[in-house]
Amino acid sequence: MRAFSFTWAILGLLAFAGGVDAAEKPQELTTVAVQQISVPRVFRLDGVVEAVNQSTISAQTNGQVEAIYYDVDDVVEAGALLVKLKDTEQKAALRRAEADLRAASAVMADARSNYKRIKDLFAKKLVARSDLDKAQASLDTARAKLDAARAALAQAREQLSYTRVTAPYKGIVTERHVQVGEVAHPGTQLMSGISLEQLRVAVDVPQSLIIAIRDKGKARVQLPQGRWIDVAELTVFPFADPASNTFKVRLMLPKNVENLFPGMLVKTAFETGVAPALVIPASAVAYRSEVTGVYVQDEDGKRIHFRYVRLGEALGEEAVTVLSGLQEGDLVYLDPIKAGVALKHQRRQAREQNGHE
Repeated sequence: MRAFSFTWAILGLLAFAGGVDAAEKPQELTTVAVQQISVPRVFRLDGVVEAVNQSTISAQTNGQVEAIYYDVDDVVEAGALLVKLKDTEQKAALRRAEADLRAASAVMADARSNYKRIKDLFAKKLVARSDLDKAQASLDTARAKLDAARAALAQAREQLSYTRVTAPYKGIVTERHVQVGEVAHPGTQLMSGISLEQLRVAVDVPQSLIIAIRDKGKARVQLPQGRWIDVAELTVFPFADPASNTFKVRLMLPKNVENLFPGMLVKTAFETGVAPALVIPASAVAYRSEVTGVYVQDEDGKRIHFRYVRLGEALGEEAVTVLSGLQEGDLVYLDPIKAGVALKHQRRQAREQNGHE
């Protein structure tokens, strides 16, 4: 069984003149042999689009909501100011922390100077050991108070920064939880949002397919316009849902896929192996209203027939699989328009011949 290639010349398909006799047909016709090849076996399932980044921002400090800069469906950039809380208390705490730091720095400088003086006197044996130990303890206490003042200042600055709530990533606001004038406390939900830059699709896969999907690791997702895209990354959860005996599989999509939104239902296709299939060129298929068929050459190479077929998966833009209506080795005409003209010519000749008889 041959491996599939979109180039029919590589497949070695036979193309030659066929149909009615060359003297009788109006123009040259070309046929190609139907071949059986190996194509990927695909299993299709429905999946739900999810946003990788979706979150609800909550307050981290106390304060009255002073301003809200975005609302539902607004697009925000990363770092954009979303909500501003009243910061009077936080600014006062910051000034107090700065004053405490200056005081602790002064005490530290005095303790360091006193320790140096006592140490020099101790070296000259002018003070007792207990005086040096007391100076050392005072220095250590001053150093500890200075560290605490620095930590308090950092905390005060952090609390002040919490009054300006910013967007953690570029996205769209999906819900606003507060109004101007409300009082927010740590944990109060302020605003929810999602990012459309990175999306994924969640699919519940039957356990009978999970081993093949793990081994192959290949999947595609169909966009709303009908186009299929390859999955950037595939993650299989290592446990099954005991209620449905299905495994959750996440399909990571390429970044910035257009016309996809969280919550949408999409088609997914998982490659689970290979299977034999009959393949013909897509250009050989004739579409007649609701009828699909191909023009086939008979065994003696002198007659044209129109045969109904049922098509399967398209293999790129050049080929298509056939589920029924043809067999391996059948010769189909590559140009259905020319073949249709030749078939009418053939039927006209047959009627004329029957009339003469």
